[in-house]
Parts: sequence; structure tokens; C-alpha cells
Amino acid sequence: MSKQRRAALILALGVSAALLGTACAGVRTTGTTAAPSAPAGEYLVFYRPGGQAEAARAVTATGGTVRSVESRLGYLLASTAEPARVGASPAVAAIARDRKIGATTRARWTGAPERQVTPAAGPRAAVAGEPLAPRQWDMRMIGATPTGSYARQRGSHQVLVGVIDTGIDGRHPDIAPNFNRKLSRNFVTDRPKDPNGKTLDGPCEYLGCKDPADVDDEGHGTHVASTIGSPLNGIGIGGVAPGVSLVNLRAGHDSGYFFLKPTMDALTYAGDHGIDVVNMSFYVDPWMFNCPANPGDSPAEQQEQRGILEGMKRALDYARSHGVTLVSAIGNGATDLGSPAGDTTSPDYPLGAERDRKVDNSCLNVPAEMDGVISVTSLGPSGRKASYSDYGVEQADVSAPGGDLDDKGTRLKGVTREILAAAPARTLRAQGLLDKAGRPRGPAAVRSCARGTCSYYQYLEGTSMAAPHVTGVVALLVARFGKPGKGGLALDPATAERLLYASAPDKGCPAPRAYKYSASVVQLCEGDRGRNGFYGRGVVSAYRAVTLPKDA
Repeated sequence: MSKQRRAALILALGVSAALLGTACAGVRTTGTTAAPSAPAGEYLVFYRPGGQAEAARAVTATGGTVRSVESRLGYLLASTAEPARVGASPAVAAIARDRKIGATTRARWTGAPERQVTPAAGPRAAVAGEPLAPRQWDMRMIGATPTGSYARQRGSHQVLVGVIDTGIDGRHPDIAPNFNRKLSRNFVTDRPKDPNGKTLDGPCEYLGCKDPADVDDEGHGTHVASTIGSPLNGIGIGGVAPGVSLVNLRAGHDSGYFFLKPTMDALTYAGDHGIDVVNMSFYVDPWMFNCPANPGDSPAEQQEQRGILEGMKRALDYARSHGVTLVSAIGNGATDLGSPAGDTTSPDYPLGAERDRKVDNSCLNVPAEMDGVISVTSLGPSGRKASYSDYGVEQADVSAPGGDLDDKGTRLKGVTREILAAAPARTLRAQGLLDKAGRPRGPAAVRSCARGTCSYYQYLEGTSMAAPHVTGVVALLVARFGKPGKGGLALDPATAERLLYASAPDKGCPAPRAYKYSASVVQLCEGDRGRNGFYGRGVVSAYRAVTLPKDA
């Protein structure tokens, strides 16, 4: 089933949604009507076109209160004890609980982020001086080298790249020159524990549990941002587009969870503030696959998933209609998304609520399978699709290097088959990857000292690492083909997508198509050389992107 047909099915079935990321997400229920004694909760009530007033009346009829209206995405923030009754209104398309991951009395101050001295670097710094460049097989694969794309186009600070992730360490010496502190925002408030008292984000580092917009306690977002846009400053590595502006649009918690409202807030903000392209290396929790009418899920669980699908559709459409090109990791489940059979990781919140559930092709991984999103599969250093990468002839749009420890088709050993990019020093310390003197304890972490400054890097693999290579190439296309727009340069997302595919060399399925990764792991590549389930429309190329004819 195509993305479009599945989207139509979702809209046809969508009537209401229950709690997002709460204890009842993993509980089987026999009905959708809340008990009369249920306490009021905060909900996102998505109203149908022209239905704002009627949706508000549906809320007040339950004794609830409309707190505010978000007209851009068409929903009310409302308090009600009877969400099922509100969701039954013909004016309501979906309803999802807004679980406040709010301030806690346990909040405390533990000091400012670790400061690292950043030397001055001009936009045209020498391209041959990145000390860790020899470790960047990924950049060589896509032609982002001193004799490749760097020599022709490095991007522009007028190109705004949004990283919707766990944050960006804006003080890292190999990020700071390109970090746009003014536009960066944090849309989440950390929560130490989940509703059942299990550790979630851990103790708060800042008053109110709200991290500053230049902090990344998890490290994932910093790695992503570094791959996109680490500058050519003679320190560490170079990114795909080393001249762009990096904007932190944090929607992920320290624990790595991404819930609905912060993700929608980040996308809406991107649309309103001239962001050219966003990178989304995550899926929206608590469901890896969102099924609008899965018979194995309870009515409340079905409603919850319809709410996520409706809310994300509106947010993605809003961002794209305001000039934002959308790039997403496809996922790391080694699954053919055209025929998924099972989901053993959902619901993943509260902690420990997961169960085995059957899913089918009506179920979507969000945002990777949503319309208007460029979904990226991952490659190992030999160029083969990574064993863990999801795939699918309808779902895979392009491929890019993301690392693969199991790929033994090159001379690279161990973690060097993964992607090296910047990491916050204190995150590496928390992971036990550095000793007390700041020396790496093993090959997964790298310290690079140059010009009186030491900075840290980490090897990681995943489609999360593949997607930022594509985001960086899109940023180069915006720099080359964009026109003056809000806050800098702008390029219509449809044009950016067309140029991206035009610049990506085709790569056909392996022979035989049933590729054997091991005795027990065989994955079938469907499609032709122009588009297939492993590589989409081809492998992205920074060099080809910056050498496309101006009239391409």
C-alpha cells in the first residue's frame, strides 16, 4: 500500500485519540468512555476545518475548559475528564493527551555546561587541515572532501539547518562557529522519572528541569549536527555542509524519547522562522508503528495512535508548506516497511510497557513514512545497505553512509566502520568512555587536540547517522539554488527534493536480490536500479549536488 493510500485510510478512520505517553498506553481496556470520577487531564483536541467553535463546545459540555487555541495546526489545548466524549464530536478529528513533562520540586542547579575554548575561524578556513579527516570514510563516499564539494560549495550561514533531536552542544569547538544560538530553542522539560517511578531523564541539571538551548545531555543530537555542519576550522572533522548555520530545535528528552507536542512545536517553529531543512533522526513515542485500527490494540490505544498520525501530518504539512524540506532516518529494525509483521518495542512508555503485537502495512513509522518526508536508509563502508537498516521499495527515498559494524567488506576494523562525529565531553564521561584525565578508555571515543584546544568525538552507527548526510546535501542545494527568503536563502521543498534525487547516483539491488547478511538474516531488495527498497533513488552525493548545472 502506498503512502498516499495509507494516509487516506488514516484520515477516513481518524476520529479521536487517547493519552500519549502515559501509563494507560500499555493497558488493555474494554471501552473508550472515561469513568465519571476520572481526573481532568490536558489534551490536544484536533478540530476539523471550520470546527473550532463546535470542538470548544464539545469540551465545555464535559465540564472541561479550553486553555488555548493553536490555529496554525488546528487544535485546542483543553482540560477535560471525558476525552472519549470530546472525541466523539463530529467536529473533532483526533484527540491526544498532552502529558506535561513539567517542572519538578527535585529540580536543582549543578553548574554551567563544561566550557571549551573555541578558536576564531573564518568561513574560508583551510580545507586540508581537519586532523580527523582520514577517519571520515563517510565523507569520501559522498565526495565531501577538499578536492570534492568543499572546493566548490561549503554552504552558507544564510542556510538554516534545524536539528530536531536531543539538543546540540553549542559550545563544542567543532560546532560553535556554526551554531545559531539566537534561533535555537528547547521545546521539552526533562522529567526525572516516569509515572511508575522508574528513572527516565534522571536528576535535573537546571532549575525547572529546562536545559538551555546549547546543551545536549544525551549526545545524539550533537553527533547529528556535527555530521551536517562541523566547520572547516582545523579542529577535528568537517561536516557535509561546513558553512551552514545549525539551529537546535530540541524535541527529545535526555532519555531519548520524542513525544507528540514537542515534536509538533519544533516543526511549527521551523516553518515560522525560515528554517530551510530539518533533520529528524527519531520516531515519535510511544509507538514504533502507529496503527489506526489494529485489532490487537485496545480502543484507547487505537485512538492514541490516530492522534499521533493526525498531529504529525498537520505539523509536517505546515512546515513543508512554509518552505522546510523534511529529512528522516528510516529506522533501525532491519524491517521491510512494506510488509511489517511485528512490533516488540511498543508502547515504550511508561518504561516496561512493551509487548509483542502484530502489525501490517496500514501501520506507519512516524515521521519516516509520512508524506512529504525524505526517508534515508543506511550504508556501511563497503557501500552495501547496513544490516540493521529498515528498507522498502515505497519507503526508501535515498541512501547515505550510516556505518555498520558487521560490514567486513573493507579494510576498516571494529568501530572505525561507524560514523565519527562530535560528542559532548560530559556525555562521554557519563558513559564511562573517558577517564578522570579526559583520555578515551577505548576506541569508541576520540580526543583531538589542535591549536591549544581539545575536543571530543564518538563513533556511532544507525540510520540516525545516515540522515544527516542527506540533510547536509540538501543544505548545499539550498546554498547553490536558493533565493533570498525569510532570514536568508530559501528553496521550495519540492525543488530541493527533485535536485537531491537528480544528484544521487543510481544503485541497483544486489545479486541475488535476497541478500544474505548471515545464515539467519536474509533481506529482499525489490524495485529497479532507478528506485529500490535498499537504496531508494540512489546514494546521495555532495559533489554531484554542488556541480549540478544551474538550470538543473
